[in-house]
Amino acid sequence: MDSVVRVLLRVMPPIDRLLLTVSGGRFGSAPGRTLLLVTTGARSGQRRETPLFFVRDGARLVLIASKGGSRSHPDWYRNLRAHPECEVVLDGGTWRYRARDAAGAERERLWRLACDAYAGYQAYAERARPREIPVVVLESAA
Repeated sequence: MDSVVRVLLRVMPPIDRLLLTVSGGRFGSAPGRTLLLVTTGARSGQRRETPLFFVRDGARLVLIASKGGSRSHPDWYRNLRAHPECEVVLDGGTWRYRARDAAGAERERLWRLACDAYAGYQAYAERARPREIPVVVLESAA
């Protein structure tokens, strides 16, 4: 993984976590594109907060489990696999969602949507090979 990406993966999450928490999900490093995902730890059962870039697909939110092109899945993704119920802090509120992986044609469409919003995902996909980067769909659980 590129050293700049490594540094950003260490430096930006704490900054985004603080900005998103203080602003109720209104402001992150990429305003309008960053949310605070609240998951339950897969092994610990503890509350975990992760700032993430997202795209909208109608009422659904789409997350890309890229981990900057790492060959392993991010912890937040493993948490959602174990406990798909989650919360999202966004736009001044906290919302309940249920996560699932996109597959087939849906995955391809949502991957293209995410790549249109952030071209860096293509480079991440190349670096992550042979791992296919998961596309996660969050649907309202309200």
